[in-house]
Amino acid sequence: MSVIGITVESIVTEHAELQLSLIGGAKGLGKKITNSEINRPGLSLTGFFDYFAFDRIQIFGKGEWAYLNSLGEEKAAAIAEQFYSYQVHCIIFTHGNPPPAPFIAKADQNDVPIFVSNVSTHKFITLISQILDRSLAPRTMRHGVLIEVFGIGILLSGKSGVGKSETALELIERGHRLVADDMVEIRRFSESYLIGTCSDLLRHHMEIRGLGIINIKEIFGVGSVRDHKLIELIINLHEWEEELDYDRTGLEEESEEILAVKIPFLRIPIKPGRNIPIIVETAAMNQRLKKMGKFGAQEFNRKLSQYIDQNHIERNPNINK
Repeated sequence: MSVIGITVESIVTEHAELQLSLIGGAKGLGKKITNSEINRPGLSLTGFFDYFAFDRIQIFGKGEWAYLNSLGEEKAAAIAEQFYSYQVHCIIFTHGNPPPAPFIAKADQNDVPIFVSNVSTHKFITLISQILDRSLAPRTMRHGVLIEVFGIGILLSGKSGVGKSETALELIERGHRLVADDMVEIRRFSESYLIGTCSDLLRHHMEIRGLGIINIKEIFGVGSVRDHKLIELIINLHEWEEELDYDRTGLEEESEEILAVKIPFLRIPIKPGRNIPIIVETAAMNQRLKKMGKFGAQEFNRKLSQYIDQNHIERNPNINK
């Protein structure tokens, strides 16, 4: 797992919706932001720095701006001196409010980029939080194929040559959608779900042995692909092994952990005569039922237990007397 930083400069150049105008500290545009949270330093501006979250983007809203302007020039300069004594990465004033002169001067001296945005504080925090969450999400790479089947994101895993791409290709022909082939980039959003996607170079392409690289979007149409998908099920394809005891009831549910998130896991053996695409489709529909709280195997087991108990009572009518 790796956490990738995002430079202050890339935030400015790639996200025009933030409406950022650089006021000072241009030499610090290469600084990397590695924390997806933001900070409004209202308490720190009063001189209380004990819990100052200096490693976050600093947002100065109307309240912070009004407080700074209520101070005398000497007091504002003293606050700026103490504020910049920390390794601050970036400062942003919202509502188009200009920073006080001491904050601009110290920004230049300490190479801390300081911006003004015409966006309101609430909207700006919403936008920047979404950008940081996407850019700084923990991520990893997995070998496999990610495909959407009946709305369920399924990661097909298994050894090279086992038939993952061929299975996905038949599923696409049956109307399902490809997200990524060969290398799947997985990001964790929040603490409970994973989003899978593909690199720009490989997107919409698939490798089929004996056929080569094909463009799924061009062959099957725009409706056969999508750029990203929530991963809700992992299916491992592997050659049938007679000595292995495969699950035949579905009562024991397995999971695989990726980036500290547990995803339901199925192990599907492959051998001549087994229609793997149909099995994958059925697994997707069964997973949808589970999301709705309907577990077919458990329901069957309950009915079977009731039948056995009832049969036992009928054969032994005096058992409760």
